[in-house]
Amino acid sequence: MALIPHNLDDEDEVAVETRNVSPSHFLFKIESFSLLSKSGIVNYESTEFSAGDYKWKLIFYPNGEDQESKNEDDDNIAVNLAVADTSSLPPRWEVNAVFSIFLYNQKSDNFLSMRGRTRRFHAVKLEWGFPKFISKKSLIDPSNGYLVNDDCVFGAEVFVIKSQGVVECLSMYEVGKAIHRSWRISQFSQLEVKWVSEEFLVGDHTKMEVYPRGNGAEEDRSISIFLSLVDSSLTPFHKVKANYTVKIKHQYNGEDCIESDTDWFTSLGASLGFPEFMSISDMNDPGNGYLFEDCCILEVEMFVQAVSHVRVNGKLILKDHPLKWKEKKKYYEKS
Repeated sequence: MALIPHNLDDEDEVAVETRNVSPSHFLFKIESFSLLSKSGIVNYESTEFSAGDYKWKLIFYPNGEDQESKNEDDDNIAVNLAVADTSSLPPRWEVNAVFSIFLYNQKSDNFLSMRGRTRRFHAVKLEWGFPKFISKKSLIDPSNGYLVNDDCVFGAEVFVIKSQGVVECLSMYEVGKAIHRSWRISQFSQLEVKWVSEEFLVGDHTKMEVYPRGNGAEEDRSISIFLSLVDSSLTPFHKVKANYTVKIKHQYNGEDCIESDTDWFTSLGASLGFPEFMSISDMNDPGNGYLFEDCCILEVEMFVQAVSHVRVNGKLILKDHPLKWKEKKKYYEKS
């Protein structure tokens, strides 16, 4: 196989080789070739064929692709590949492919193959190929074996390059009005391992968790409170940066217990928050005013600072925010 310059433009290179194996995707036979250029047919579009989950067609230009600027000495035949049936493709579609165009040598029983660079097909550029695939002089020369009994055979192979790339988009948000949520947790002393809030929206789905007897290293020592991102439609690639303030209200007009932080949350990541939000003894002390008739008031205030959206294989993993949450402290809870 030889890699040779080909006059498509100054930067293009074409690999030209001969091989014995037939093209795997399409063969196209032209009978009575000499009548084709005389018939007034400017180009001929082949039937559709499938390759790499897409529909394709060959476009054959017997007198060259650019008729208006054609020189008298320019007798080249152009053969292009085009995407067919684009109506079934999604908006802003694109297909990257490497393709080869073939010409059968009936004398030596092998194929001339021409392959160019990887090409990007999209709505604005449906067609790529070789404006100077072969000259008519070379095609009709009997010694070359490409035209026998006025018949010739072309072919095509198309290999689609599946996109495996990851594209990340970081969206920043101005600090606006914070989201407030409040809960009355009754029979606090009767809670067992943890209390879990309903999911609430702060960009995505979120919830809160309160461990009345502590969590992890703070078990039997502190009240632990955490927040987590819980939207099942999110992926591990999706991240949300949020500022949050958690408080347990003093119910006698005294000073509330407040903790604040800023963190990056992920749907499959650790819950974040405050494992030592308040000591159990301070919580249970009637003089502190956090419990009244075995009920406490929990509040959270949040606002989103940034959201990272991710595309994998060319698909946007997640829609725009809203975010769903639940509650937890500056601590990574084990799953």
